Amino acid sequence: MRKPPSRSEAKNAEARANLVPLREGERPGAVTAAALVTGILLVMNIAAAIFGYDAPGSGNNAIPLLVYAVLLGAMTWGLWHAKYWAVLGIEALLAITMLISGLSLPLASNVLSAVLAGSIFIAAGTLFWFLIKAMARIQMPGRQ
Repeated sequence: MRKPPSRSEAKNAEARANLVPLREGERPGAVTAAALVTGILLVMNIAAAIFGYDAPGSGNNAIPLLVYAVLLGAMTWGLWHAKYWAVLGIEALLAITMLISGLSLPLASNVLSAVLAGSIFIAAGTLFWFLIKAMARIQMPGRQ
């Protein structure tokens, strides 16, 4: 005897049925926004490497900045072409960003630091939320 599907399973099935596969060359708005964000981060990292940004600590910071810039460049290209792996990668970076900013929020030493941490948390969480549906549309079968 098979039990009927739960309400959440029925809602999930309805949401899947309403998804429309991406057309050739189509890119969801959230993926475009993520591509622009990673593009801006890419330019900032290249500028930091060129102008000799000296992070707290010791050692040469140019090599890690350049490695990160290469990874951001690949991710920006992948997002611009609506590749699933790139959306998954930015989701991981956004999750780490939310974790760090969320944990730093109660430890903020002044109001400006708290507002900055909260703003970063909200912005990263919003982009993360909208990228979830985009990921579903990107991996749908029947994409042409």
